Amino acid sequence: MKRSHPRDRPRNRAPVSPWTVAAGAALAIITAGAFSTLAGLLVGPLNEDLGWSRASVGLGSLVNMVVYGATAPFAAALMDRFGMRRVAVGALGLVGAGAALATTMTAPWQFVLYWGVLVGLGTGATATTFAATVTERWFVARRGLVTGLLTAASVVGQFVFLPVLSWVIDVYGWRAAAGALALAAAGALPVVWAAVRDPRHGPTPVNGADPRKGPTPTHGADPRKGPAPTSGAARHALRTLARAARTGPFWLLAGTFAVCGASTNGVMWTHFAPAAHDHGMPVTVAASLLSLIGIFNVAGTVASGWLTDRADPRRLLAAYYALRGLTLVALPLLLTSAVDAPLVAFTVVFGLLDVATVPPTIALCRALYGADAPVVFGWVSAAHQVGAGAVAFAGGVARDAFGSYDPVWVGAGALCAGAALLALTVRRAGNGNPLTPPAPATPRRSRALPASPPPCR
Repeated sequence: MKRSHPRDRPRNRAPVSPWTVAAGAALAIITAGAFSTLAGLLVGPLNEDLGWSRASVGLGSLVNMVVYGATAPFAAALMDRFGMRRVAVGALGLVGAGAALATTMTAPWQFVLYWGVLVGLGTGATATTFAATVTERWFVARRGLVTGLLTAASVVGQFVFLPVLSWVIDVYGWRAAAGALALAAAGALPVVWAAVRDPRHGPTPVNGADPRKGPTPTHGADPRKGPAPTSGAARHALRTLARAARTGPFWLLAGTFAVCGASTNGVMWTHFAPAAHDHGMPVTVAASLLSLIGIFNVAGTVASGWLTDRADPRRLLAAYYALRGLTLVALPLLLTSAVDAPLVAFTVVFGLLDVATVPPTIALCRALYGADAPVVFGWVSAAHQVGAGAVAFAGGVARDAFGSYDPVWVGAGALCAGAALLALTVRRAGNGNPLTPPAPATPRRSRALPASPPPCR
């Protein structure tokens, strides 16, 4: 007798609001987002306390970002197999374990294992792919806005925890900061377990409709339950990659998003604090500037989601990358030991642009790849983290070799200029999902001669 999957069995449970699920997902994303900023604050302390080179710390950051990116598409497939709640809770358990083990580090390879692998796995599973999956399953209208809100949640984790972590490192040491993050992950676990659920019905409009009424879902899903569980999560992710890799838009989106990662996580969130410290700025002050960037990230991402519902996502991406490149090229001229008006203006503009690329990129994936969009976006996010990891490592090597981060800022700005041009070449959607073969055309028959062959075209 065939055993039914747990998600197929009827359950008597109260209906849950889509906004409750979104709030639980936001908590998981906020908590995981805090881990992405600590590595940048650890560069100096690990160099001074344990004598590790900046390149060694950069290697751990590289592994973290690559594992983060590689995890995202498989996490999307695992959510199809086991549900969003189990994947999110498991991810928080991994980041908490990695942070707790990091407090015992004595050698660089341990940083690579604990922070690079364990934390990378956990943060990758609660990345923007998680936000895209929640939005796809629980919302119909204003998906761009909801995507922007959930994407901004990761930035909230950065700017809320960043000044606190910087102060903890300054007063109590880096081990205390890692331990504090482990406790934060443990505290978020029960809340996320209670709030995050998979829908028993199709996506729910954001106007508060009762999910028990079974709104018409998108992509042909069964309106009585969420998406059907898949038995081979890894196989599904790899097959989707194989099909997407045969389409041009995938490589254009992956290339632009790799530049996005290189110019944000790779250079800014990893090397801004040590670069500012090189100019005589205290690390706590540099962390406060990063926190300010995080505050404007929220406004920029939400505004970008709103614009994505109304404008061509390709043009939005081109504008974002072009402006980001200009700010990065100007940064070496603005860094001093004190915080002045031009540097504050830089943090505001860069903050508005930092994560603004996510909603239009997700919108293009959705328009081009339909129901496969979350997994495709997971692979695009993998390219984001490869770019981030490469520049995080290259930045440390450049600092050791040249004694300055200036070449890194200029190089990242040049990459952004290239990404702006690539974004404009992504073809418009309109021919259906390129991963789905077109149905054969039905021959037209003449009314007078119904048995005649179709005319040549």
